[in-house]
Amino acid sequence: MGIVAGLDSAPDFTRIVVCDADSGAVLRQGYAAHPVEGGEGGGRPSDVDPQAWLLSLGEAAGGGLLEGVQAIGVSAQANAVVPLDSQGNTVRPAMVGGDKRAQVAAADLIDALGGREAWAQAVGCVPQAAQPVTKLRWLAKSEPDAALRTAILMQAHDWLVWQLLGRPVRRTTDRGGASGTGYWSAATGNYRTDLVELALGHQAMLPEVIGPSDPAGTTPEGLLISAGTGETMAAAFGLGIGLGDAVVSLGASGSVMAVHREALVDSSGMITSLADATGMHLPVVTTLNAVRTLRGTAELLGLPDLESLSDLALKSTPGSHGLVLLPYLEGERTPNLPHTAGTLAGLRRESMKAEHLARAAFEGMLCGLADALDVLRGRGVEVRRVFLLGAAAELPAVQAAAPMLFGAQIVVPQPADYAAIGAARQAAWALGASQGTLDPRNPPAWQGAAAAQVLAPGDELAVGQAVRQQYVSVRDQTHPGAFRS
Repeated sequence: MGIVAGLDSAPDFTRIVVCDADSGAVLRQGYAAHPVEGGEGGGRPSDVDPQAWLLSLGEAAGGGLLEGVQAIGVSAQANAVVPLDSQGNTVRPAMVGGDKRAQVAAADLIDALGGREAWAQAVGCVPQAAQPVTKLRWLAKSEPDAALRTAILMQAHDWLVWQLLGRPVRRTTDRGGASGTGYWSAATGNYRTDLVELALGHQAMLPEVIGPSDPAGTTPEGLLISAGTGETMAAAFGLGIGLGDAVVSLGASGSVMAVHREALVDSSGMITSLADATGMHLPVVTTLNAVRTLRGTAELLGLPDLESLSDLALKSTPGSHGLVLLPYLEGERTPNLPHTAGTLAGLRRESMKAEHLARAAFEGMLCGLADALDVLRGRGVEVRRVFLLGAAAELPAVQAAAPMLFGAQIVVPQPADYAAIGAARQAAWALGASQGTLDPRNPPAWQGAAAAQVLAPGDELAVGQAVRQQYVSVRDQTHPGAFRS
């Protein structure tokens, strides 16, 4: 079919990959950092002029990078909301990221609809500070004039697609991006415009949700633009995950997502019910404490980096001589304990050694993520294989403990720009469907992620189950009734 491109507009940079449309092989790449925010006081990190995304896009595409490209897909950071007036001009800078200003607004919205279960039933998620619906509530309360002038709502990838197409009358989005807004339901496939009004104070125009292989449009030069999607969905598509696969992402906080045939409505709010970029579903469970647990332990032990913590942890043995760390250092979402603190249990004279604490930090972090996996398993999600993402996935202590604690084969993929690759794969799908060479219901069969490491629990599965049970006992004694998988 020729060549296609995928563009990932992340919070700090734009990356573009140009791929063979049939095989997915990466032919060339471009990169540019987003311009640094200027102005008096340097601006707030939660406010970004979306023109910065276009500037870095232009720079990343320089040098003829897109020459010969027939279609392009756009992936962009989740949770960025761009409020526009009736003419399509920005009312204020885009609100991006985990905006702490909106924490009170999240609590207000939960109460206004009647609690966490009401939100889970309505749109498959409970409002968090980062979500667009919560940012709209903050806008209505804190900048009422800007809220009143807001007539159109777009997310980052919607806005970029619209700009690439020359700002047409028709504005589009995809199921994946829409499912993260807090006002579109993956279960019903419909917007909840009443929730936009609840948050913003009035209705606003929303993008049309188009299918996974549908084009958003074609530029005057003949370049086809696919639907686009959020970064999470694009990365999953680029990795090539399917039924039976889960992805555990190790950042400061952690997340577990898996492919499932249907949307999961979770009255506790632990599951966020997202849609993926293929027509399937991506239930996600988040923990607040992942790599921050390791960094805090390294600082406590006076170690310079996580590699040193890993080396020290491997001098201990599974179970850390009875030492158990509940890693709820910043409160926790899974289980829902927003105001709690971490707990160190099992202190005995023989366990009071640095290597046992180091091991307990790794086991505590991974057991917390295993709890999140169990939330999905408890709802019928099949998990045969776990893709482990993030720099910490390379640590030997993580690779030693994860297979036995997760009870599944672990795949550590080769580092790659999976979100950009997923966007390119979407572009190839839309191109093939428009030309009649691909089934609109089935994406192109690209290779997917190459594995750097494949790890199986093997004979240590029983050991891992014993470590999990030790952790669960401390968790349930310390926070009875808090966790129900």
